Amino acid sequence: MRVPLSSIDSLAYAVPELVVCGGAIGLFLLAAAARRPRSWHGWLFPLVSGGAILASLGWLVWFGLESASRPLFSADGQGLVIFSGLVACDPLAVAFRALCLLAAGAGVLLSVGSPSLPKTQRAEYHGLLLVLCAGMCLLASASHLLMIYVALETVSLCSYLLVGWDRSRSRSTEAGLKYVLYGGVASGVMLFGMSLIYGLFGSLDLQGLHQAIAGSDALATAPGRWAALLGFAFVLAGLGYKVAAVPFHMWCPDAYEGAPTPFTALLSVGPKAAGFAVLMRFFWGIFLDGPGVGAATLDADIPWPLLLGVISALTMTLGNLVAIVQDNLKRLLAYSSIAHAGYVLMGVVAGGQDGFESVALYMTVYLFMNIGAFAVVSAVDRSAGSEDIRQYSGLGSRSPWLALLLAIFLFSLTGLPPTAGFIGKLYLFAALIARGGTWYLVLALVGIVNSVISLFYYARVLKAMYLEQPALTEPVKAANAAGVLAFLMAVPTLVFGLFWQPLGVLASWSSRLLH
Repeated sequence: MRVPLSSIDSLAYAVPELVVCGGAIGLFLLAAAARRPRSWHGWLFPLVSGGAILASLGWLVWFGLESASRPLFSADGQGLVIFSGLVACDPLAVAFRALCLLAAGAGVLLSVGSPSLPKTQRAEYHGLLLVLCAGMCLLASASHLLMIYVALETVSLCSYLLVGWDRSRSRSTEAGLKYVLYGGVASGVMLFGMSLIYGLFGSLDLQGLHQAIAGSDALATAPGRWAALLGFAFVLAGLGYKVAAVPFHMWCPDAYEGAPTPFTALLSVGPKAAGFAVLMRFFWGIFLDGPGVGAATLDADIPWPLLLGVISALTMTLGNLVAIVQDNLKRLLAYSSIAHAGYVLMGVVAGGQDGFESVALYMTVYLFMNIGAFAVVSAVDRSAGSEDIRQYSGLGSRSPWLALLLAIFLFSLTGLPPTAGFIGKLYLFAALIARGGTWYLVLALVGIVNSVISLFYYARVLKAMYLEQPALTEPVKAANAAGVLAFLMAVPTLVFGLFWQPLGVLASWSSRLLH
C-alpha cells in the first residue's frame, strides 16, 4: 500500500479543485460588488466559471498524458493516495473528474441567455455551480468514508439550492423542498451505516477497511456479521440516492422538472458520474470478488452481486415503464435517466476490468447524448415556454436541424446503431456475458428487453416531431447557446458510434483504480 502524501505535497495533485474553488470565490466577490444587473453580466459570469472549468479540464488532460509517459502514479500504474489518505489519485479519479468538469462546462454554456435564471442572481448561480463541481471531483476520487460523506454533502447542498433557484416558479420551490427532504434522509441513513462500519472495523480509510474486513473478529459472530451487512446496506442506500437507483429515486422526476433546464442537464450527468465512481471504488473492493479483501466472509449471508443485480433490473424496468406515460419531456428524460442508472449498474455488477471499463465508457457516451437532449429541450423551452411533448409537434418542419439533433440523441439513448449509445450498451452487455453464470446472462437479457421498451417512449417524441401537425408555426431559434451545445454533443455521439476505438482505449485506462 502506498504511503499517503501529506496535505502540502498533495496540493500539486488537486489543481482542478483549487482552480474551481478560486473561481467560485471570485464570483461571490463579483456578486457582492455588482449589486445591479448590467448588460455585460450576461457573459462575464459564464466566462469566469467556464474559464475555471476549462483550465481545470486542461490540467487533467495534461496530467493524464504525462502519467502515460512517466510514473506520476505508482509503479503498477494504479495510483496513489493524497491528503493523508482522504483522496485517491488514480486513472479512475482522473477520468471521472474530467467527466464531471465536462458536464459542468456544458451546464455553463447552456446557462448563457437562459430565461430560467434570474438576472440578479447569476453570479451566485455560477459560483455555486463551481462549488458543486469541486464537490463532484472530490466525490469521484474519495478513498475515505469521511471524505465520501463531506463530498457527497457538498454536492447535495449545492444541488438543493440550484434546483430551487427560480423562486418565481412554485414548481421549482417544490422540487427543491422535496429534494432536501429525500436527500436529508438518505444522508442520515448513510452516515449511520458508516458509523456501524467504523465501530466494527475501526477504520475509515477504504484501504485500511479492506484489510480490516479480511481479518476482523467482528464477523465471527452472527450479530457482528448482520451489523456489518446493515452498515454496508445503509451506505448503498446513500450512494443509490445519488445515482437515482430504485428505490432511492423518488426525488429525481420532480427535481429534474422543477430545476432550471441548464442545471437539469448538469444534474443528470455530473453527480451521477461521481456517484458511480465512488460506488465502484467502495463496494467492489469490499465484497464483490475484490482483490485481497474479505469478500467470502461478507458474501456468506447475502449474495451482493445478486442484490445489486436486482436493484439494477428494478431501476431500468421502473424507469422505462413509467417514462411511457409522461407528457412532460423533462420528466420523461428524468425517468429515462433512472433507467440508464440501471444500465450502468450492470457494469458495476459485472465488476473487474471489463465491468469498470464498460461503466467508464458508458458514462462518457451518456454525457454526450443526455446533455445534448437537454440542450434541445432548452432551445424549445426558450421559444415555446413549455416542456410539453405537444410543443414538439411539427418540429421537423419548423426547425429541421433541431429535430434532427434530438432524433440523433434519442436513437443513441435507445442504443441503436450507428450511434455511440449502441457501443456503450454493447460494452455493458459484453461485460456481463464475459462474467459468465446464469444470473449475469439473465440480467443482460433484462437490459436488452428494457432497451426495446425504451424505444416506445422515445418514438413518441419522434412521432410528434415528424408525423403530427405543428402546434405552433414559429420556428425555434437554434442559433443560441443551447443550439450550439446540441450540435457539439451530436458530433461525438455520431463519431464514437463509428470509431469507438479511442474511447475504448481511454475507458480501459480509466478502469484501473487504487486497491
